[in-house]
Amino acid sequence: MTEKEKMISGKPYKASGEELSSERQAAKEMIFDYNTLRPSEGNKRNEILKKLLGVVRNDFYIEPPFRCDYGYNISIGENFYSNYNCTILDCAKVTIGDNVMFAPNVSLFTAGHPIHFEPRNAGLEYAFPINIGNNVWLGGGVIVNPGVTIGDNVVIGSGSVVTKDIPPNSIAVGNPCKVIGEVTEEDKKYYFKKLKFND
Repeated sequence: MTEKEKMISGKPYKASGEELSSERQAAKEMIFDYNTLRPSEGNKRNEILKKLLGVVRNDFYIEPPFRCDYGYNISIGENFYSNYNCTILDCAKVTIGDNVMFAPNVSLFTAGHPIHFEPRNAGLEYAFPINIGNNVWLGGGVIVNPGVTIGDNVVIGSGSVVTKDIPPNSIAVGNPCKVIGEVTEEDKKYYFKKLKFND
């Protein structure tokens, strides 16, 4: 297997080889162009993302600056919005559903390194997919770790570190992130805490 094939299949791999290094370099060149365009050049930015990312839909917006490793492992659904400083280490597949919002400084990390220093020092790493469902909101500074699935209709509170799967219709916060409640029909009445829309 090539190092890229190992990376995609969740096996230990070395990212320092020519193939993966050149692919990361190509992504960096495109991301540099994306991040340095003028604010009025949104159409040009979107064209870059359409070439860089694996799957995009019609309606998406990512505030620069944005960072990723490869781009081709990222799939975003319809009506996706990411605020400033989104970082996606997409050494494995990252699948983002429809109507998903990221607050500033959200980071998705599919990549990791062995705990023991010897294989880590030898340059071995691993990557496992991240899956984010539909109608999800990740608060500011949320970190999602390798192999995590976040279900539909989930809200993750600011500063959370998501190390395990989060079931659908959950409100989850903390480090490590834990479910603290459920999204209900009653929540539809409020825009912030106990402030109602019709007040």
